[in-house]
Amino acid sequence: MKKANKSYVSLVVVAAGKGTRMNMNINKQYISVGGIPILARTLKLFDGMNCINEIILVVHCDDILYCRENIIDGNKYKKVKCVITGGETRQDSVFNGLMEVSEKTDIVLIHDGVRPFIDEDSINRCIEAAKEYAVATVAVPLKDTVKSSNSEGFVQETLERSTLWSVQTPQAFKFKIIMDSHKQAKKDGFVGTDDTVLAERLGNKTKLVMGTYNNIKITTREDLIFAEAIVNSKHPLD
Repeated sequence: MKKANKSYVSLVVVAAGKGTRMNMNINKQYISVGGIPILARTLKLFDGMNCINEIILVVHCDDILYCRENIIDGNKYKKVKCVITGGETRQDSVFNGLMEVSEKTDIVLIHDGVRPFIDEDSINRCIEAAKEYAVATVAVPLKDTVKSSNSEGFVQETLERSTLWSVQTPQAFKFKIIMDSHKQAKKDGFVGTDDTVLAERLGNKTKLVMGTYNNIKITTREDLIFAEAIVNSKHPLD
């Protein structure tokens, strides 16, 4: 496979959520899975990849000190450029991260800090797709039948499953496109469900890149059980 190592690639890791659905006394990104905090697993993978030039980590304002002491200090990350404060929404947090990327940046990756099981092949494919198509996202085909409902809770339509994908991260962009997209969304007061939606508003097409079903977003206690199973089924990162 062709390696994505010629462009300057910046990674924005978004870990500013409070994780209220966990109902635990610690935010989800700092919970340990297989003895390693979720966020540390995510950072370790990207930090070790040749195609990544710098990492901007975005965390909640209340977590800056905790993150530095428990995630950054003691781990010899070579590419974590800075740890910055997030905004009121995920979209605001991503924008804060984009403001910190290098002026040399060609491609920006945006990734959820609570997706620690993304694989290197998917990352490389996403970067290469962004180079060619400008906007790309890792995704997997839906397994379940999906139906839309009306306001009374009855099925309105059964959607064609073969055309439906579950979108994950990372999502990759040519820098100017994602920055312009965020600025326009901010100007318009538009909040999207992910970053590709912002680029699509300006006429860009998103290229889907095949990912893996292990690339889960850990947001609930049930997800923690699945995460432990993934760790136990493969060689740990350490």
